[in-house]
Amino acid sequence: MSMSPEELFRQREERIQNALRLRKSDQTPIILVFGSFAARYAGISRRDEGYDLERSYEANFEATIDFQPDMASVPITFGSILKRLNSSAYGLSDDYGYQYAEREYMKAQEYDAFLFDPSDYLIRCHWPRTMAKTAVFGHMPPLRTLISYSFALSTGLAPLATSQGIEVLEALKEAGEESVRVAAALQTFRERLAAAGFPMFYCSGTQAPFDILGSYFRGTKGILTDMYRQPHKLSAACEKLLAIMLETAVPAAKASGNPRVFIPLHKGSDNFMSLEQFRRFYWPTLRQLLTALIEEGLTPVLLAEGPYDSRLKTMKDVPEGKLIYWFENVDMERAAAVLRDRVCIMGNVPMSLLASGTVEQVKQYCRRLLALFPDGGYIMSAAGALDDSRIDNVRALVDFARLGL
Repeated sequence: MSMSPEELFRQREERIQNALRLRKSDQTPIILVFGSFAARYAGISRRDEGYDLERSYEANFEATIDFQPDMASVPITFGSILKRLNSSAYGLSDDYGYQYAEREYMKAQEYDAFLFDPSDYLIRCHWPRTMAKTAVFGHMPPLRTLISYSFALSTGLAPLATSQGIEVLEALKEAGEESVRVAAALQTFRERLAAAGFPMFYCSGTQAPFDILGSYFRGTKGILTDMYRQPHKLSAACEKLLAIMLETAVPAAKASGNPRVFIPLHKGSDNFMSLEQFRRFYWPTLRQLLTALIEEGLTPVLLAEGPYDSRLKTMKDVPEGKLIYWFENVDMERAAAVLRDRVCIMGNVPMSLLASGTVEQVKQYCRRLLALFPDGGYIMSAAGALDDSRIDNVRALVDFARLGL
């Protein structure tokens, strides 16, 4: 007898929950994050994936139905919002995915301004440097001065009456309207998937405080030199961001009813900093973030981008059976030996293998992976988004998880 969508939904959710709690299930759980694979599978361009909501969500829905993972992933569709603000994060050809133009948007001498008032710094300094249409905000007085009302209001809002001010207000209105469209499309997508028996992988996200500073403010070069030139201010900024990053995740996760919170780790890998630096600058606030999320009843899902072999023992210091480490490039034998009695592990099927290997090579790799987790606690998945993976290799990944063949 076939199962109803409601029964399939519960079964798939239970498989992931069993893996989280380090238990076995009826089948190896599998999660596919399609990325641009869904667009290619549907025959649409990456530009359409980023800008055309209807086609992007439809492509991901059809890929989910066809490949039958245990959980569905969300396409990235914020291109139209960023375009309204002249963001520097777009401008590639139709066949490329989005890229972030990383620069030193926060200067080394601006830590004090950031620490004093992060929101004001974001709007008056960071936005004008990253989104051209918000340049007028750089001519406004600190927003906190509006606290004095009669004095500040008499002159503080004057820049908004200029042609630049009117332009940015119109752009923000358009971006807001587009945001409403994106939210509505996402809700429809979630409802369609649930009706077909598929839970969402996650509906909220946040980031390590160090990564926010390094990726969006100081840039890689800037933050790595800060570890030597102004380590105390770097640590203070990470501490300042901790509560903000928690606030980014908790309300959205609880509103969605989905406990999983996605956390991509951008700059904590072996090839960015030493283990000593990881323990001093990166891990302390990340661990506090994880602990706080868990205390809120949520499940952090960390995508460890790059090699993390030297960090495994440090990263074991977390509550048992409460979070997922999604690895991209680690020694899985070592990871299993260190972590499998503590943390659910996901992924590590190489993107290069899925893009250029054979079906038999994919199955052999999966067979070796599953042998490391005889008692459960592993979720089958690629090392990241499937993007350029071959269709037959993705089917092989799913078939092996389902049938062991």
